[in-house]
Amino acid sequence: MDYMSEYKRWLDCSALSADEHAELAAVADNQEEIESRFFAPLSFGTAGLRGVLGVGLNRMNRFTVGQAAQGLANLIVSNGQAAMDRGVAIAYDSRHFSAEFAKQSACIMAANGIQSLLFDELRPTPELSFAVRHYGCIAGINITASHNPKEYNGYKVYWEDGAQLPPAEADVVANEMAKTDIFTGVKTADYDESVKNGLIRILSKETDEAYLGEVIKVAVNPDCVKQVADEFKLVYTPFHGAGYRLVPEILRRLGYKHIICEPEQMKIDGDFPTVKNPNPEYKEGFTLAIELAKQNDVDLIIGTDPDSDRTGIVLKDKSGEYVTLSGNQVGVLLTDYIITAKKLTNTMPAHPAVLKSIVTTEMARAAAEKNGVACFDTFTGFKFLAEKIKQFEQDGSHEYIFAFEESYGYLCGDYARDKDAVTASMLIAEMAAYYRTQGKTLYDAMEEMYEKYGCYCEQTISIVMPGVSGLQRMKELMQELRDKPLTTVGTHKIDYTRDYMPGTRTCMADGKSEPMELKGQNVMYYELEGGTTFIIRPSGTEPKVKVYIMAKGENKAEAAEKVEALTVAAKEIVK
Repeated sequence: MDYMSEYKRWLDCSALSADEHAELAAVADNQEEIESRFFAPLSFGTAGLRGVLGVGLNRMNRFTVGQAAQGLANLIVSNGQAAMDRGVAIAYDSRHFSAEFAKQSACIMAANGIQSLLFDELRPTPELSFAVRHYGCIAGINITASHNPKEYNGYKVYWEDGAQLPPAEADVVANEMAKTDIFTGVKTADYDESVKNGLIRILSKETDEAYLGEVIKVAVNPDCVKQVADEFKLVYTPFHGAGYRLVPEILRRLGYKHIICEPEQMKIDGDFPTVKNPNPEYKEGFTLAIELAKQNDVDLIIGTDPDSDRTGIVLKDKSGEYVTLSGNQVGVLLTDYIITAKKLTNTMPAHPAVLKSIVTTEMARAAAEKNGVACFDTFTGFKFLAEKIKQFEQDGSHEYIFAFEESYGYLCGDYARDKDAVTASMLIAEMAAYYRTQGKTLYDAMEEMYEKYGCYCEQTISIVMPGVSGLQRMKELMQELRDKPLTTVGTHKIDYTRDYMPGTRTCMADGKSEPMELKGQNVMYYELEGGTTFIIRPSGTEPKVKVYIMAKGENKAEAAEKVEALTVAAKEIVK
């Protein structure tokens, strides 16, 4: 694409407002910035769109959002009147322009004869997934960039099962977008008129009640909360986002009496003013919550990201210091607890299964299988975990009891098909209460996990590759790894290499390859001597390459040493 011609096309377009024209005119002398904004359209995939807010073809704005909405409308129309009548559920988070993009999408659906069920204010992502299933919608739209920095927004699209859009349907939307002129090809209708004629229907607290009613059913052993509710306190923060109302409410319904919400971070604000990055992965975001916990002598802090699909926790360790747990550690704790609680309450299904992604700790497999529960891997992304859940429903081979990813995403129950921080917060709080009845903290329980299942240590390294040159380098890197196969990572010999694009596993000793069940993803997976794993994959939503290191050792120190050495090696390989 000739980015300068596209820039001039936008600059000369009368559809832009005065402020939008001024934003483009301000970069007229900055070739790099113009190229960044116009070198290509934002890519629409199974995760929809995600990008930096701003004017331009490669930015999130009302024009790129409109084109995506029209592409989705075309897909729905192609499925016939019955699909159009089922409608589209639309939700949004606290980010800049989220509400505007949601309303715009509803008006575009209305202009195409498709009913929208539009939430009246921001809601957690999992409630959107629930609404699609609950109301029998053909699709769902969520305006969110999850845990990305404040400069980002996104356009996530869901299909009728409540999971993110499958590849075949995503391809149709992408093709329809390519055929739709971004300025003249998008249909739209008047908002007030569409509400009046029923093409836009507003969803309110009745949907919250239906959703919370399903979430509370996922609680496995809530009686343990009643035993400690009089004295157990916890701190909660929504990081200025969509969990601010429903997470405290579900904790109250679970039986907690002392829920201390961090007041500054309960304020809805797309600038996320109290955090550098609104991601519960990082301890810095919990600074205010930790101060509140210290003032109230609290052992447990729960935090959810702006769209309330990811959950992080901070615990007080034996020395009294507040420490974060990784997504892997929380996932293993929940895996073990849910299995224990289901056995205690006689609610374990006949053929239980735990689901995780290929980049998630193998400690979860050890915890599941040692307790007689199957463990299955999927590709990274909750849409793949949702596909596996759907497969189990269809073939009846297993019933999943818990699904999670290392990136702080957890799901139980059958009401939604995306990670759910509302449910995860409830289960973490229930789990903490259970261990309190045993005279233990969650930190004590995590220490016991290592004794029961082995000493595992994991590290995820994100290497940012911004701009056009970064995208090119990401492609080159993955091709180099295939053209010149690694034989070692640092001082560790590679026993097997898995290339998930063709779906082959190759023995490095004799060069023989065998097919794998999973294929079609740009992931290189290295099985190192001693049971350690080293994985490289480009992010599907951000301009970065991710390296996952998963080590097992005779003790925690040995596992940590392996991770540290491989972290140094990773930065030599990925550069």
